[in-house]
Order: sequence, then C-alpha cells, then structure tokens
Amino acid sequence: MPPPYHPPVKRSVQIAGHKTSISLEPLFWDMLKDAADQRGIAINALVGRIDAERIKADTPPGLAGAIRVWLVTDASAPND
Repeated sequence: MPPPYHPPVKRSVQIAGHKTSISLEPLFWDMLKDAADQRGIAINALVGRIDAERIKADTPPGLAGAIRVWLVTDASAPND
C-alpha cells in the first residue's frame, strides 16, 4: 500500500459514455476499487452511481469530492 500522504493521481473514467478525468489520492483510488469489487461492478459504473447521487444535491460538490465523501460514508456504514 502506498504511503497515505501522496499527491492526487489523475485517471480517466467514463460516465454515461463521456470520458472525464478525476484526481484522487492513491488511498481513495484503492478504496474505490475495493468498493466496486465488493459490488461486483466496474469502477466506471460505481463512479456513475456516485455522480448520479451527487447531481441530485441542492449544491452538488465536485465529482472528486463527492467520491471521497461517498467512500468515507460507505466505509463507516454498518455492514449487513
């Protein structure tokens, strides 16, 4: 695992057929991959779900911020 204090890494993802770049720290990329694997879906599909949730907010955050918040919220949610 890379050190937790590492600058963001930019990667391309595809959401609803559109390519975009997201910058996240490696720790968050690892968490995102793990969350997608747990759900049996691709990272792009999970990012698409997070994006759909965030745009419903009264004041939608940026996508990278929404992913970080989603990951922290998901990680702290009780497992059923």
